[in-house]
Amino acid sequence: MSDLVSIITPTFNAEKYIRDTLQSVLHQSYQNWEMILVDDASTDETVKIINEFAEKDVRFKLSRLSKNSGNGFARNVALEKAAGKYIAFLDADDIWFLSKLEKQIQFLKANNLSFTFSFYDCIDEEGNLLNRRVEAPANLTYEKLFFCNYVGNLTAIYDADYFGKITLEATQKRQDWRIWLTILKQIKVTKPVPESLAFYRIRKDSISSSKFKLIKHNFGVYSQFHGFNFVFSVFLMILFLFTQLIIKPVYIKKI
Repeated sequence: MSDLVSIITPTFNAEKYIRDTLQSVLHQSYQNWEMILVDDASTDETVKIINEFAEKDVRFKLSRLSKNSGNGFARNVALEKAAGKYIAFLDADDIWFLSKLEKQIQFLKANNLSFTFSFYDCIDEEGNLLNRRVEAPANLTYEKLFFCNYVGNLTAIYDADYFGKITLEATQKRQDWRIWLTILKQIKVTKPVPESLAFYRIRKDSISSSKFKLIKHNFGVYSQFHGFNFVFSVFLMILFLFTQLIIKPVYIKKI
């Protein structure tokens, strides 16, 4: 279907948040979408809530995994089922502004882009604004992305007619960053929609993923994804940390 957007959403024990997430898609001003939800063997009411929406609107499409296989695996399953020209991503605890898809599709076409994203605002577990907006450079190049993942997963859209469906090994960490690197390596530069179009939920359990673990996963991007040797990967991680701690390239604004 022309200009159909396939929204990719893996879910796992998201009963506290999934209703708000689904509502934010249901009420989009751009209505030509399908939402591919793959539940990763939830043990709470997540599936029940999704089915409530799916029974009323066939654009919500749920598949269930028989055993817990991880977010990356569920995302790949969803991608395989996607039929849209455009692929968008939305995690089960995040929320879109109601004009999000409409503004991004218009921006893609007006700027002749095959990939874009937007700024986003941060909320806490209860949905309260945290007075924090994450922005990005007006022109995002592969080189800039190499040392900082500027792209919020919940804001990204790419043209599947141009790139095909981009899947990576399900076990790989920082899978979203690897997807954007794959895209930017091909097209070299893109632009973000220069406004916030989504709410990113910061949860205590996600914060508890220690910074050490994050560093380890980032090291994996250099050593596994890029294929650099150990010594060079260590060197790049030092540059990465310098970029993050000294240059601080992600633009976090108070709002």
